[in-house]
Amino acid sequence: MKRDSEILKNTVLQVAELMVLSAKTAPKARGVDNVVSAILLEPEELEKLARKMEELAPIHGDFFRRDADNVRKSDVVVLIGCKIVGFGLKKPEGNQLDPDYVNSIVNLGIAIGSAVKTASIHNVDNRVMYSIGVAAKELGLLDADIIYGIPLSARSKNIYFDRTWPPK
Repeated sequence: MKRDSEILKNTVLQVAELMVLSAKTAPKARGVDNVVSAILLEPEELEKLARKMEELAPIHGDFFRRDADNVRKSDVVVLIGCKIVGFGLKKPEGNQLDPDYVNSIVNLGIAIGSAVKTASIHNVDNRVMYSIGVAAKELGLLDADIIYGIPLSARSKNIYFDRTWPPK
């Protein structure tokens, strides 16, 4: 017999895998696929990530500590990143932004949006976190220039809602 806790954990992992699929198949500028993803699911992986986030809090802000607590309470964390790649576009003159950089970032944003849409459709609580990405990059968890993290949770109450910092 499968109990609800086992079912929830397995289902959240399945949704994380569907999120990676959504990120990979999301539209890309000029069809250039520069998006990479990974899933952290072992408690030791989540703890290592949370510790790195706490270590980075004095540098980047105390909200890294709050987010580390969310990582510890999460079932899994999806990492989505991008590599800054060439799109074969002419470099602009003057103060214009580099189109390779812009298109790479746009691809990342669309991929993240597609992934969290998938989580939402399947009723899995999630939150896009810059702080997770910074720690994941420091730990070398994903071969990407820019990374964001999306922790996932299936509980009776959304653990990413009503977050405050600093604690009252």
